[in-house]
Amino acid sequence: MPELPVGTWIEDFVDWLQNAQFIFDGIRGFVAWVTGMFNSFFGLIPPILFILILTVIGYMLVRKSEKFGLPILIFLGLLFIESIGYWDELILTLSLVITATLISIVIGVPIGIWMGRSDLVKNIVTPILDFMQTMPAFVYLIPAVAFFSIGIVPGVIASVIFAMPPTVRLTNLGIRQVPAEMIEASDAFGSTPGQKLFKVQLPMAKVTIMAGINQTIMLALSMVVIAAMIGTDGIGREVYYAVGRNDMAMGFEAGISLVILAIILDRLTQALNPENRKA
Repeated sequence: MPELPVGTWIEDFVDWLQNAQFIFDGIRGFVAWVTGMFNSFFGLIPPILFILILTVIGYMLVRKSEKFGLPILIFLGLLFIESIGYWDELILTLSLVITATLISIVIGVPIGIWMGRSDLVKNIVTPILDFMQTMPAFVYLIPAVAFFSIGIVPGVIASVIFAMPPTVRLTNLGIRQVPAEMIEASDAFGSTPGQKLFKVQLPMAKVTIMAGINQTIMLALSMVVIAAMIGTDGIGREVYYAVGRNDMAMGFEAGISLVILAIILDRLTQALNPENRKA
């Protein structure tokens, strides 16, 4: 049986796509601008002030029965990272995660809404999401480098592709879980499709949607670390260097910094979930 030249077909397809390089240049410029904006803004805030602001935010978000756990975690965790000299890397990593998460939300939530309101779209998009979630994370780096070279931008793009499926899936699930009686009642009152979406479906699905966003943030953080292989800066680069040099001290410091950041982001996004904020 003759061997199929699948690799050649893919290479020809990539070459064809690269003829529209101006599109990728525009995406590269936009992603670099957004990431740089967050990094510059966070970098202007003195570390101790930044820590205090996040601590206050954590205090305001958590339930009354858990008023001090998260604020103490934020204050001591970020203070520890600043004390071991990883503050700049922390800020850049946070900027990358926020950028990737915002892009995932802007793209993923509308697709999830579309899936939730159309079985045809759901049947088309679900296999694509399955493919995206089963593909090894390292494979995403190949097209990212092919179209966006190396550096921060391909890391963010790879993170978006890797982290977006939970937002899409759980937005679709949240929309579909809205009780049929509520939909019928809104129709009976003459609601337009837009009113039904924004005043009934999205408010009732926000708990599920927030759970998807939480998972997207965690996946984006993990992918930003892997993206250090293609020149993405931040704490992930320090972990990558530590592995390459077998540097136990650097590996522990960078690793514990990532763990602290992951726990803080996870707890903050969980606190934003309306279901978890009930007293």
